[in-house]
Amino acid sequence: MNIHAIRAIYLFEMARTKRTLLQSIVSPVISTSLYFVVFGAAIGSRIPQIDGIGYGSFIVPGLVMLSLLTQSLSNASFGIYFPKFTGTIYELLSAPVSYVEIILSYVGAAATKSILLGAIILATAGLFVPLHIEHPFWMILFLLLTAVTFSLLGFIIGIWADNFEKLQLVPLLIITPLTFLGGSFYSLDMLPPFWQQVSLFNPVVYLISGFRWSFYGIADVAVGVSLGMTMLFLAVCVAVVAWIFKTGYRLKA
Repeated sequence: MNIHAIRAIYLFEMARTKRTLLQSIVSPVISTSLYFVVFGAAIGSRIPQIDGIGYGSFIVPGLVMLSLLTQSLSNASFGIYFPKFTGTIYELLSAPVSYVEIILSYVGAAATKSILLGAIILATAGLFVPLHIEHPFWMILFLLLTAVTFSLLGFIIGIWADNFEKLQLVPLLIITPLTFLGGSFYSLDMLPPFWQQVSLFNPVVYLISGFRWSFYGIADVAVGVSLGMTMLFLAVCVAVVAWIFKTGYRLKA
């Protein structure tokens, strides 16, 4: 294992956050604060408690997960796509660095940035609503699994994309709608029975449900099912990345 190579790529990717501080940190925090103002105060004041939890507190796990998913995707996809765009991917592929080390460095950096942002957003949420975490271990576990899984998915998107339009296609047209329809701002029990069943085909439902359970002990689906679906999604992403490096699919500019 080439620790020096992993460390060099990892630190380079982390340094990019410092150069784009407004885009990477400040913008998501402001967006989350606006969500609390609109949904938590304006709309939330008209909605009764959900399972004994105030609406402002209820949406915190969904908002954290929304930022975590989008930032994991964008950080990982741009991190690997930009070397393809500039042609520096050839230097990486010709260096004495294995595919596993490339994945560990890029995905590790993207997941780290997303987790740090999630922690900042969680602290920001504490300024607006009271927070209580019943199961901190499970909260951290779901946070780590989700960040790593969607960083891997972002890595796949970055390799698949051959222009900036495709780079934004999946996050904007697929992931963001699935997140909003995955119970970020409501409980599935509020939906008619038919749409409750339809929502179970949305993989983001299981991520948000398990993460919310770690806070308040309430969930739309069993926490074991949420954990199992998260692990399954992670396994699929790992398999796809392994296939990409085995076949060399779109690894070059």
